[in-house]
Amino acid sequence: MSSILVLYHSQEHGNTGKMAQAVAEGARDAGADVVLFNTNEGRYDIEQYRAFNAVAFGTPDYFSYFAGTLKVFLDDWYIAKLSNAAGLTGKPYALFFSHGGGGAARSPFEKLFAQMGTQIGTIVTSAGTPSATVVAACRELGRKLAGAI
Repeated sequence: MSSILVLYHSQEHGNTGKMAQAVAEGARDAGADVVLFNTNEGRYDIEQYRAFNAVAFGTPDYFSYFAGTLKVFLDDWYIAKLSNAAGLTGKPYALFFSHGGGGAARSPFEKLFAQMGTQIGTIVTSAGTPSATVVAACRELGRKLAGAI
């Protein structure tokens, strides 16, 4: 069975968390085993990342940048990658993103996570609480990601 990690940061209003749940639902509907991890609750162990076939990353926009906890993940990933460790690159990945109206974090989020592998679908964005349309798009993103494995 294919395995997908949904790695995201969510707090306060939980908008990114709602999107993460929808991505996970879509991936599960497509037959994938899914693990959700909210980086607001702790630092993600980079060694566990290697075991997943694909990953979805989600973040809110904080001051026109993505969540610092995901930047910590990228730093850990990069340090591990320098040692030529297996299982870190080349994974299919998907992106989702919430914001309060500006959305300027989209560009650095897409740019920095592009080094992870092959992006599946287009980034799903939500201005505030995810609408039914955004939730449906997140589910579809999860299905596409599972189908790419």
